[in-house]
Amino acid sequence: MSKQQFVSSIKQIPYSQTCVYAKLSDLNNLSVIRDRIDDPNIANMLDGKVSADKIAQMKERVREMVFDTDSVTCNVSPLGEVSLRIIDRDVPKCIKFETVNSPLPLNLWIQLLPVSDDSCKMKLTVEADLNPFIKGMVAKPLQEGIEKLADMLAVIPYGA
Repeated sequence: MSKQQFVSSIKQIPYSQTCVYAKLSDLNNLSVIRDRIDDPNIANMLDGKVSADKIAQMKERVREMVFDTDSVTCNVSPLGEVSLRIIDRDVPKCIKFETVNSPLPLNLWIQLLPVSDDSCKMKLTVEADLNPFIKGMVAKPLQEGIEKLADMLAVIPYGA
């Protein structure tokens, strides 16, 4: 087993670091997204930033998610139901998560850096202990999944 890291591309977010941190550090705030995912304004905001196929995939995933203050649960193929629980908050820079009841134990970091008073950058990192056989099976889905999650988090209306 060896630690493997999967890192998203850096996403620009047109909201302040403190605003984004406040929304993401209480996962109940994200349940609003599930309720608003079919809102035409969301689709208009995403238009041109995210492909129609990715929008459809995000909508399907978000509808299945269950949120509370410190955790989010979703169904992840091929792993099944996975919960992420917040284990550390470093205001306003970083939120650290770990998996719960997952066949693949991993940690996730959401890192936020200020760009200006009204924008910030976000990067996601996943770290997992993988043996070479498992790595071959899950590396690509993990990298794709972290990019999709970063895309979704980058277009949330944090000011609303």
